[in-house]
Amino acid sequence: MLIEIHMLKNYPSTNLNRDDAGAPKSCIFGGVQRARISSQCLKRSWRVSPLFQKEMAGNLGIRTRKMPKLVAAQLEKMGVAAEYLPVVVKKLTGFANKNGKETDSGITNQIVIYSAEDIQAIADIIKAQIDAGKSVKDLEKINATEIEKMVKNAETRPISLDIALFGRMVTSTAFADVEASMQVAHAFSTNRVIMETDFFTAMDDMIDGSVELGSGMMGDVDYNSSCYYIYASLDTNKLLENLKHSENPEIMVKAAVPALLRTMAFSNPSGKQNTFAGNVLPSAMLVECKEYPIPVSYANAFVEPAKPKQHDDLVQVSIEKLQKQVLETMQDFPSLKDAKRVWFSAGKKLPFPEDILIQNAANFDDLVQAVSTVITK
Repeated sequence: MLIEIHMLKNYPSTNLNRDDAGAPKSCIFGGVQRARISSQCLKRSWRVSPLFQKEMAGNLGIRTRKMPKLVAAQLEKMGVAAEYLPVVVKKLTGFANKNGKETDSGITNQIVIYSAEDIQAIADIIKAQIDAGKSVKDLEKINATEIEKMVKNAETRPISLDIALFGRMVTSTAFADVEASMQVAHAFSTNRVIMETDFFTAMDDMIDGSVELGSGMMGDVDYNSSCYYIYASLDTNKLLENLKHSENPEIMVKAAVPALLRTMAFSNPSGKQNTFAGNVLPSAMLVECKEYPIPVSYANAFVEPAKPKQHDDLVQVSIEKLQKQVLETMQDFPSLKDAKRVWFSAGKKLPFPEDILIQNAANFDDLVQAVSTVITK
């Protein structure tokens, strides 16, 4: 089954995802500049959100260059003497490095997302080498590349849910490449973006303003206000295939879908949140469950930017544009009508025609429940 999520989120002044100059990311769409949030930013905000971490606890990995320290910590739990650990950390910096070159940095050359089973597999190999040797010097003689080649069963080793969802590409034979089961588009604003700059000063509490004047420092930060169209598709068959070596993959998939929906709705990118506190909920959400596995983005609903009208605000106009695009797509491509669709819009409750939906959800929880019911049948 293919599950597609279409979501509208309207943000006040924010800088959610910055470019190399510190300004909010943008793009040109329909010949007009839009605000943009990269797919990498969205995926990370969902993967590390406290809600997703809590709901899927024990089934998630960690993306890091500090793998050697994770393995050393695991070896310590396994009773390996402390004198071996610095050698282990240095040795593992040679993973996926040319000729197994080791460094004193304590980090690997590549950043990789690891499952708990990946860390344990490396720890088991090193523990076996330590047990087979007589001293730290025996471990030092083993090349990092040799250790890497000893880590077997990469293709059959269980992977974590986030690896199964978002994929993994590595150059080390110790870990399996994984094709993502979830595709995430760069979010873009339904409206033409107008970039703005906030000039600020930091006041020194010990300047009383009578004898001394001025501030402690001055600076500026770029921002904008935009309504974003967010789109993602999840192939549950591919997700199940990715998790086939894990325990109870069917149960994990059924738990992952509602957890993802809640995470996408309730989490926001972390960029400049201490400055802007741009924490919003979705204004509208359409979830399509398709046995006919053709992914379709409704991005073209916003080729012409949404503009507020006399009695309709930007959010309402954006919702109407999205609905219009969906209905026109159903008319032009009738074979796509068979999808099971659930719609939810907050506040103004702009419903869809019932003939293309299984439910106009009264609230967000009803949407999640309706989708959960579809995937469990």
